[in-house]
Amino acid sequence: MNKFLLLILLGASSSLFSQKVSRERVIEVLSHLASDEMKGRETGTPENDAAALYIAKKFAENNLSFCFGDSYLVPFEYKGKVVYNVCGIKKGESEKTIAFSAHFDHIGTSDKTEDKVFNGADDNASGVTAVIGLADYFKTGKTDFSLMYIAFNGEEKGMKGSKAIVDIPNLQEQHQNISALFNFEMIATVSQFGPNTLYMTGDGFSDLDELFNGNAVNNLKIYPDPYLKQKLFYRSDNVSFVKKKIIAHSLSTVDMSKAKHYHQLNDDLEIVDFDNLTQLINNFGKTVEKLTPKNFKPIYNNTVNFN
Repeated sequence: MNKFLLLILLGASSSLFSQKVSRERVIEVLSHLASDEMKGRETGTPENDAAALYIAKKFAENNLSFCFGDSYLVPFEYKGKVVYNVCGIKKGESEKTIAFSAHFDHIGTSDKTEDKVFNGADDNASGVTAVIGLADYFKTGKTDFSLMYIAFNGEEKGMKGSKAIVDIPNLQEQHQNISALFNFEMIATVSQFGPNTLYMTGDGFSDLDELFNGNAVNNLKIYPDPYLKQKLFYRSDNVSFVKKKIIAHSLSTVDMSKAKHYHQLNDDLEIVDFDNLTQLINNFGKTVEKLTPKNFKPIYNNTVNFN
């Protein structure tokens, strides 16, 4: 990690003075997760465990309750090792829940080049930063919805973590209370639709984007998925919840037709637009503040495949 670059980023001026979650906080979290010391956060490694513990610490700082049991760490087995998802919840006025999720694992290291670490700044330290940022945003005050925060492990290994957590018997009641799960997947860059925008995979399968956009603040907007041929809806952790008929979509900004950093060694801090990411987190939080179980009831249509 280029520490000189990090100092420049931390010291840079920003026009986002009114934001509840600061640009500096966003830089701090993303830079830690995408640091060389994390060695690419590959599932089953000590660094992956360290990333899970770091996320759990941030959940504790935000006074989240455990999803169940006595820890934010939710274990599952991967290749004979115990590894962890991370889950916390903030109780609202209703048991109805909005969930925010992202996977924190990445693909590890390379022994073929001088730069050996796949830092995964966009994929998916950016998404986890949004989840932690939203926990920061809602630390104080009450919301109509309860809010669940999930950091999945093992996405790069075939969505192992989301498949494990969605089947935990003690979480079934909480899962069934989820009105919508927003899964953040690679949101470090400005989307092809411009700043302060995301696109939603599987937008044609539900009315989630229409309902969200109808309440969106500060010109935040979710656009339809422009990469339908890639079937992204079925390729990320949201699909584990879809199979339970829970409204769950992934949100992204990455241009899949042009991006040259996907699973590459250059997926580092240099490609992150911190101003845009900070803006997205804050405007997302401001929008969720407006949502209630009465005005936000997304449903699937009959075109989605639940198998």
